[in-house]
Amino acid sequence: MTSSSSVPGGVPVLPDYEPVPAAALGPALNEHGYHVGRVERNLFWVTDGTYQSAFLATSDGVVLFDAPPTIGHNLRRAVDEVAAAEGTTNTVTHLVYSHHHADHAGAANLFGDEVVRIGHAETRRLLLRDDDPTRPAPEVTFQDRYTLEVGGERVELAWHGPNHSPDNIFIHFPDHDALMVIDIVNAGWVPIYNLNLSEDVPGYIGAGERAESYAWKYLISGHLGRLATREDVAVHRRYLDDIVESCYAALASVDPTPYFGKYRENAWAGVRGYLGEVTERAAAPVIEKYTGVLAAADIEAFTSSTTFMILQSLRLDRGIGSQVHL
Repeated sequence: MTSSSSVPGGVPVLPDYEPVPAAALGPALNEHGYHVGRVERNLFWVTDGTYQSAFLATSDGVVLFDAPPTIGHNLRRAVDEVAAAEGTTNTVTHLVYSHHHADHAGAANLFGDEVVRIGHAETRRLLLRDDDPTRPAPEVTFQDRYTLEVGGERVELAWHGPNHSPDNIFIHFPDHDALMVIDIVNAGWVPIYNLNLSEDVPGYIGAGERAESYAWKYLISGHLGRLATREDVAVHRRYLDDIVESCYAALASVDPTPYFGKYRENAWAGVRGYLGEVTERAAAPVIEKYTGVLAAADIEAFTSSTTFMILQSLRLDRGIGSQVHL
């Protein structure tokens, strides 16, 4: 792999990366740039290869789960395609928000004002704060648990505390052998920067174990081109466990004294040198181990920034590696 740089004329020299493992890829997209597939019975999922949504086609209307703007109007095309094939209504009557982030909800306004929008109470608060017309705030909210029943179908919504975001929920389809949890597991891929841009590190790490506690065969994870399996969750958890173990080892092996001794009054330079060295040592063996196993593991910034986030959580949330002045 080479780092990117510029040549005269401003043309970037782009780095090369390892091929994406075939197991990380999903089905081919159609001519409109999406794939819609059956999860089980009348539960369907939609992807553009990067983002995912899902919907239940019931006798009383379609229940949509998330509306990523990158899929956008293809959500309507996917619903229409299934309705035509199944002989069901294509009217979207409900929209469930997994959480408030615009990359998963920014096409929520495409389905009109009559749609019943459902989400966590914190999702409503955050969307009212953000005042984004593409993401109308949910009218129906809950704090811990909510059972959605439409057309004889049942969906269990639950909030188990903050993880990727303060309001990210678990969406369980007990009669469809499926679970939807967004921005936690990337099936066959490493998390992107900073632990999938997560706000609560202990909550994010614990979310994988929480997902495993549910009964399901198919996981709709919100990203990339295929559904996740229980083995994907297991690999995800091992990747995080390896980072945690590597952080412990690096904290125990790197002496902060040379950095703070050199930079003295420039405390932030000392912090940069020390934490940079710990992060580099902790990330390196994980990058090596998972390259060729998880797609994008060789994009060093992803594992390095995730390692930094976990390292800081160990220091700040767990008190690991703190030096007490004598």
